[in-house]
Amino acid sequence: MGHGVASALTATLGVGSLRNTRRRGAGLVAQAEEANRAVAEHANVRGAYVTAVLGRIDLTTGRCELVNAGHVPPMLVRDGRVVLVELPGNFPLGMFPEESYRSGELALLPGDRLVVVTDGMRERNAADLDLPAALLRLAHLHPREAVRALSDAVLEIAGPALTDDATLLVIDWYGDHGPRRSTAGADTARVSPDEERSAHRRR
Repeated sequence: MGHGVASALTATLGVGSLRNTRRRGAGLVAQAEEANRAVAEHANVRGAYVTAVLGRIDLTTGRCELVNAGHVPPMLVRDGRVVLVELPGNFPLGMFPEESYRSGELALLPGDRLVVVTDGMRERNAADLDLPAALLRLAHLHPREAVRALSDAVLEIAGPALTDDATLLVIDWYGDHGPRRSTAGADTARVSPDEERSAHRRR
């Protein structure tokens, strides 16, 4: 909500709450509800709120869970079409401290591209960009290059000084990600002494 230092502090509060709740192992809905209370109770600006899309993708199955908290809906590029991802409606984080949140699910298929943008990509002068058409035109590009090209397209239309933040996230799903591994790595990828000696000899 808004711009400047107060908005930056409110966003930092929301992100910090989400990070802490996630590290405790809570699901997306619990993360959203905890961040909602944190922003409502601790933001130093009356009426402050944060819009957000929270997501979690199972890299093995492609199951994607999403919570939309008053944000621009994500878009899905699939089979030459761009569609808005329909999700349960929720208020932005911080509006109502006791509000309950709901998540939705999306089954990603190999070749899918999930795109999340901020409202700066759709409002004011940036709205002159036909975003779905641009996403289809750039569908062959790697996500990093697609982000670069879309950013350039927005700046070309809206000018070098944007009146709102224009941020986007592009995620491509290629299919099965292989066996599950912990982010810690060492707990699930143990190497036997014989394998370690063999690897050392090869080096």
